[in-house]
Amino acid sequence: MEKQNEGVEVVENGNDTLLRKTDAALFAWPWNNLGNYKYLLYGPFLAKFIHSMYWKESMEDIWCLHILVLCALRGLVHQLWSTFSNMLYLNRTRRVSYEGIDYDQIDNEWDWDNFLVLQAIVGSFVYLNFPSLANLPDWDVRGLISCLILHIGISEPLFYWMHKLLHSSYLFPLYHWHHHESKITHPFTAGHGTFLEHLLLCVVIGIPTLGTAFIGYGSISVMYSYILAFDFLRCMGHSNVEIIPHSLYQRVPLLRYVIYCPTYHSLHHQEMKTNFCLFMPLYDMLGNTLNTASWSLHEEISSRTSTDERAPDFVFLAHIVDIMSSMHAPFLFRSFSSVPFSTRLFLLPMWPFAFVVVLTMWLKTKTFLFSFYNIRGRLNQTWIVPRAGFQYFLPFAAEGINKLIEEAILRADRIGVKVISLAALNKNESLNGGGTLFVNKHPNLRVRVVHGNSLTAAVILNEIPRDVNEVFLTGATSKLGRAIALYLARRRVRVLMLTKSTERFMKIQREATVECQKYLVQVTNCKEAKQCKQS
Repeated sequence: MEKQNEGVEVVENGNDTLLRKTDAALFAWPWNNLGNYKYLLYGPFLAKFIHSMYWKESMEDIWCLHILVLCALRGLVHQLWSTFSNMLYLNRTRRVSYEGIDYDQIDNEWDWDNFLVLQAIVGSFVYLNFPSLANLPDWDVRGLISCLILHIGISEPLFYWMHKLLHSSYLFPLYHWHHHESKITHPFTAGHGTFLEHLLLCVVIGIPTLGTAFIGYGSISVMYSYILAFDFLRCMGHSNVEIIPHSLYQRVPLLRYVIYCPTYHSLHHQEMKTNFCLFMPLYDMLGNTLNTASWSLHEEISSRTSTDERAPDFVFLAHIVDIMSSMHAPFLFRSFSSVPFSTRLFLLPMWPFAFVVVLTMWLKTKTFLFSFYNIRGRLNQTWIVPRAGFQYFLPFAAEGINKLIEEAILRADRIGVKVISLAALNKNESLNGGGTLFVNKHPNLRVRVVHGNSLTAAVILNEIPRDVNEVFLTGATSKLGRAIALYLARRRVRVLMLTKSTERFMKIQREATVECQKYLVQVTNCKEAKQCKQS
């Protein structure tokens, strides 16, 4: 994306290259500059409800509570879908796109919940103008039928044509590019859009809900069920995880035109010229905008198994640091995982629950996939040993932890991983000798078992010229010094190891082969190495 001048940038709409604008009317949200203080806009609803409850004889402002509860439930729907979407250990084979979401996209979608504030405000105006809506019954089965008819007959085609219009060469660079800058869909992408687009979405949602109420069949249950189902399906379509089995479409062919799937909508984000529907591909078929590859791609994704996965080139084997940091996992709170760690006071009430989960994982869990990223075409994954830092200091837990690490190494070796790095306490000397326990136990491993010290040693060794025949090494008996000394000895380089501990020097020397031991020389002061040119 190339910036042209203030307020104008280059953007692509399918095969078309257009100039996008960031200063169009109704593009920005009115509370953009408020940051997290935007949540204070919910304050009047709470205040009005409390006033009605304690200072009025009737609960005439109960609608304020319904708006607050509905906004909370809608936020929960999005959060639960976000959690599921980021649970790679459950859905990695069903992901529509294997690309990861970068930090730019996370930043762009940071205020994904702006639409909840907007619709709460719009809802309040509707209630104030039509007071009878505050007296709806709890249930009316006729309302569900009416709401469904209005959705299929009006909301679906209305959204289809509005969406198609937003992709026009005039409106796309003004508004809709903002939604499509998210290349990899995520449940929060569903809420990511401009102020104008969500005003239009208020109309789409309002027609079935208010229409049902105005014809006399409205109920509280219709309001809740339709709006929550609407958000559920929007999040599903943007989840990037295929959850609808292809066999279901095969058994009921008409179903593919009644309800879309994540694969279907992901194709829209990739190509932007097809699959414009809200939830029903029927309207794409009628409008001749249905992507013909939708069903074959859906079948391919739905039939994937673990054997179809690409083996990572590198695995970082980490563990849970502590209980508070465990709540910053991307499948819990994506926003927390994308910023530097800090203790957040409002998470403290969740600490006991997180602690119970960690203890439960102790009973029966295996190492699982936590995150991934691609660097220069190489797939890198982080696997997690489901143990917290404090558990590594419990003597009776050592055997179980080593078993989990060993199983992870063997699995990495089996699937063709090139390098697995033991992180933090997984490489503890007292636990497994920095990983030597597993290398000695399984001498025929194809995967390279390394850790931070060995990787640092590799960097240092790479800086030493190949024609050097003598090296002066300080810190020679540390884990890092030991690795460097033994490797140089194998290269037939004479290593002057600075240490006053003959015992520690001899221990390292005995690790070298007999023919290489002579290249390891103990020195006790710097003067003994004054003739050495490399240090």
